[in-house]
Amino acid sequence: MGTVIDSHFLALTAIVTVGYQFLFFVITALLKFDKVTDFAGSTNFILLAVLTLALKSAWYFRQVVLTLLVVIWGLRLALFLLMRILNWGEDRRFDEMRNNLGKLAIFWIFQAVWVWTVSLPVTIVNASDRNPFIQDADIIGWIMWSLGFLIEGTADQQKLNFKNSPQNRGKWCDVGLWKYSRHPNYFGEIFLWWGIFVASSPILEGAEWLVVLGPTFLTLLLLFVSGIPLLEESADKKYGNLDGYRIYKRRTSPLIPLSPTVYGNLPSWFKTVLFEFPFYSHNLPQEGPIWCRTSGEQGSDAVKMR
Repeated sequence: MGTVIDSHFLALTAIVTVGYQFLFFVITALLKFDKVTDFAGSTNFILLAVLTLALKSAWYFRQVVLTLLVVIWGLRLALFLLMRILNWGEDRRFDEMRNNLGKLAIFWIFQAVWVWTVSLPVTIVNASDRNPFIQDADIIGWIMWSLGFLIEGTADQQKLNFKNSPQNRGKWCDVGLWKYSRHPNYFGEIFLWWGIFVASSPILEGAEWLVVLGPTFLTLLLLFVSGIPLLEESADKKYGNLDGYRIYKRRTSPLIPLSPTVYGNLPSWFKTVLFEFPFYSHNLPQEGPIWCRTSGEQGSDAVKMR
């Protein structure tokens, strides 16, 4: 069973991913039901990890651990996102897609590419016949995954609790980890997938190192395409004229959690090194000086989002 279609399971996982995403695309297109999109993406990771592990049937410790890490991450994210969208109602990302089959299809194709590419490290590990002793890279990768998973899960729950509180209605979340990063959940997700890659490195040889495309693709996606840019644009358009929001944005790192005092006093060029790209503020109104108030001094009329 170890050579199903190809020795690295690349074609098999591509076929399974396209088929799985196509199934949910049909459900979404026919029923106009887009509450399962994130669930479909997260559970697809689980499907690929478990399938490749079972097909190879080597059951090496490294394979089992990495598969288990993907299953844990996928289950938490799938259930969290599903419950959140069921609680919040329709997914506003699909307002312009529900009646446009072409745009909807592009979204699902992109999601299939995301799942298959980011899963590459685990796919290659599960397909490999090599099983070196546990190395420092394994342990470092597992620690990175653990920290990233904790940060992502904590950030998601903190924001959910914040938004579910009636007194916070219409405000942006700046409590807990969100005080130190405008997108701590994305930082956690990026960090844990780089941990998966590091933990897969002991078995990689030759062209197999190209699995680095997995975490690289995820990082670029969240930094430049469908992650931070869209959320920054939405927040800037709604709250960019509010002093409190502008202060929060100036003092808070876009991704890596840092002290607001430290980050707020960094020069602009150094902030760029920390992923504060100019286009993140493209829709931020350029007005007069921002009053030097701390987040604790924001007026009751200051509306906050993230």
